[in-house]
Amino acid sequence: MNLRGRNKIDPNFSMSSMTDIVFLLLVFFLLTSPVITPDALDLILPKAKGKTSNQQNLSVSITKDLDYYVNKERIAENAVESNIKIQLRGVENPTIILRAEEGVPIESAVKIMDIANRNKYKIVLAVRPN
Repeated sequence: MNLRGRNKIDPNFSMSSMTDIVFLLLVFFLLTSPVITPDALDLILPKAKGKTSNQQNLSVSITKDLDYYVNKERIAENAVESNIKIQLRGVENPTIILRAEEGVPIESAVKIMDIANRNKYKIVLAVRPN
């Protein structure tokens, strides 16, 4: 008498569905990552522990050569304040992201912070994660 069942369970696991899901996730993140990147110059920022705010109205960048950029537009040092005021006119809770490249003298960064303080703008210093 043969009492064995006719349905045999296959002990192998098929990874094809798992690889499909991983591939779809990879494509999704590759397509959406350029949307998340803010308009910023390619600067080497100082390292620090902390978190950068995602809300941004304006980005001020300072390079090692002491070139000032407001939203990727090069501005003379003496015209930075007037340009910031023009771009943030009528904005509620204006926020400035200060991106000072590593090695920039602290006086240059403090100058932008002073402009923000005088005009009651919120300022955030951008850094590289540690």
